[in-house]
Amino acid sequence: MALYMIGDLQGCHEPLQRLLRKIDFSASRDTLYVLGDLVNRGPDSLAVLRSLQGLGDAAQCLLGNHDLNLLGIRHGLRKPHRGDTVQQVLDAPDGDALLDWLRHRRMAMLAHGWLMVHAGVLPQWDAAQTMALAAEVEQALRGPDLPGFLQGMYGNTPDRWDDALQGAARLRVIVNALTRMRFCTADGVMEFATTGGAQTAPPGYLPWFEVPGRATADTAMAFGHWSTLGADTAAAGGGLLGNALPLDTGCVWGGCLTAARLGDAPGSFELIHVRCEKSQLPG
Repeated sequence: MALYMIGDLQGCHEPLQRLLRKIDFSASRDTLYVLGDLVNRGPDSLAVLRSLQGLGDAAQCLLGNHDLNLLGIRHGLRKPHRGDTVQQVLDAPDGDALLDWLRHRRMAMLAHGWLMVHAGVLPQWDAAQTMALAAEVEQALRGPDLPGFLQGMYGNTPDRWDDALQGAARLRVIVNALTRMRFCTADGVMEFATTGGAQTAPPGYLPWFEVPGRATADTAMAFGHWSTLGADTAAAGGGLLGNALPLDTGCVWGGCLTAARLGDAPGSFELIHVRCEKSQLPG
């Protein structure tokens, strides 16, 4: 049995199939943990969703910001952005079934010694609180008022966590941290405008995994979302950043699709890449 964590797919079905062949993946034996952004921007989001759904329990998938936005588009709360490539999912005869499957995916996972999220974790949250807060969002996604949850999901405020938050504002902060955050202040104020590498942090902000004393500092973590960071890290040979492993290596932008095969020792892994068009990364 082999265990793999895979970075953002974003509709890149053909590289996913090449990666599965490269690792000799077997759904009867192995397990994939896919770190969100299954769809959008790439050429074949429909095939990605069908493939992952077809793997059953062998594919454990997180939700990313693009996946949540697809649900918002389906329920009429957002129009597709320029460059979005999700219409094929919306038009497919099995589209509604696939979107129902999508809404039942996870917001965070804790397995085999790894805490997995799409984007990041606020410095105040330890692993247990992260999982509990993720479960609140999962309950809303699977509940009877999905459109109401999705309508309240959009927005950049509140920009920090407070245990007293309730309702849509509470869920919005959780969603933004888990699926959108790259930078925050030492006390957890989030910033969403900057998309460059770790060195592009605005004044007063840090990459979330570099915040001193964050409550998950002793927990091995894996995340996607941050393609510029992941591509830079992979080009330098890959590895942990503050005990966190970036796995979005920008496949949809011409980078690589990356999997981390988990080792027997706690926190150990081996990185495996497949090249995408114009990739300069190894693999």
